[in-house]
Amino acid sequence: MEHIVFLDRDTIPDHIALPSPEFDHQWTQYSSTHPEQIIERLRDATIAITNKVVLDAAILAQLPKLKMIAIAATGTNNVDLAYCRQQGITVSNIRGYAIDSVPEHAVAMMFALRRNLLGYHRDIQQGVWQEKKQFCFFTHPIGDIRGATLGIIGGGGLGQAMATLGRALGMKVIFADRKGAPQSREGYLPFSHVLEQADVISLHCPLNHETRNIIGRAELKQMKNSAIVINTGRGGLVDERALIDALASGEIAGAGCDVFTEEPAGKDNPLIANSHLPNLLLTPHVAWGSDSAIQALANQLVDNLNAFAAGIPQNQV
Repeated sequence: MEHIVFLDRDTIPDHIALPSPEFDHQWTQYSSTHPEQIIERLRDATIAITNKVVLDAAILAQLPKLKMIAIAATGTNNVDLAYCRQQGITVSNIRGYAIDSVPEHAVAMMFALRRNLLGYHRDIQQGVWQEKKQFCFFTHPIGDIRGATLGIIGGGGLGQAMATLGRALGMKVIFADRKGAPQSREGYLPFSHVLEQADVISLHCPLNHETRNIIGRAELKQMKNSAIVINTGRGGLVDERALIDALASGEIAGAGCDVFTEEPAGKDNPLIANSHLPNLLLTPHVAWGSDSAIQALANQLVDNLNAFAAGIPQNQV
């Protein structure tokens, strides 16, 4: 019998059903798990499910019964994959479940920022319309989407889905090659060229040592003053302090962030502390979270468990 322990069940809403695994098992779940609780909760587990709980080598070394880690998300940076490979622990993640939800969220942010919907909403709240005494007023620039250039960082499933939506909206779509690549692959442009040309930069790449702060002060300076940055990937992809400084100084026109370097973000986080900026749009890591996407995630999560128990693991990383 396999003992399955879900360390952070609350990362999946209660109204989303988790199918029952098709093999003999014991199921234990916790709403959330603090670092000091991990070892005790996984001591007898053979399969661990985690969305965001960190399982590093120091923790895993104390869990000799563990045979599989099922990540209830696409990102794998919370699990020490090298240690798992060395010790023969199978690790599976979730793939393709948010192929509609994340790009649609990014497009919604793009429209809101290009047309300055937040700025106009706040102006109305503050009585600017009454002060202007006209049927309309223009306190913020309004940019069209059609004809704009969409620069995408990350050419995987989400990046390609974002490109499809961009083209459908009449945008010119360009993909950035890896930062510092000596020459560009077919279908990609040099990273710096994309920064210089794009009206919208949308990030859809994983977070690793090569991509951390891939958008920093130097990169923001390369962008158009009218450009906007949208990050629905990982918080560490963008230098948050540098982004706020670029927004405040007018180096770029706007930013939409669904992800943060620490989640939940504290009040001292640069994005949270400056959430009053009219050209900054924040959401709490929910781009992936349409009901249909989360149900697909839940179904695939249990499919990964069933495949492992059947001796044919899938979605291995």
